[in-house]
Amino acid sequence: MNGLRVLCVENQKQYLDALTWMLEKAGYEVVSATTASQGLSALMKQPVQGVLLEYDLPDAIGSAVRTEMKRIRPEVPVLLFAGVGTQTPFLLRFFDAYIRNAERPEWALEEFDV
Repeated sequence: MNGLRVLCVENQKQYLDALTWMLEKAGYEVVSATTASQGLSALMKQPVQGVLLEYDLPDAIGSAVRTEMKRIRPEVPVLLFAGVGTQTPFLLRFFDAYIRNAERPEWALEEFDV
């Protein structure tokens, strides 16, 4: 365990489980949420060093959630975690990085020293 905690907000359980498994295997502690409101609540309650955020959540869109997360904890990098085709230049300007849901998330987190 590297002692770093990452918040994963993903509404599809199979992706959330896979993401959690990969990150825990890489030594991260994972806090998980399946809605924007759960993710924001977790961010307020516990320190995290990074966020992996799905764009299409049942109760909000990722850019709005990212804006609120940066208001709460501006120092925490928020990485967009979404499917192929979601990454438009307009959308990417809201996030610190982009990860396709088929990529290994720990590589992106290492790039940000998370």
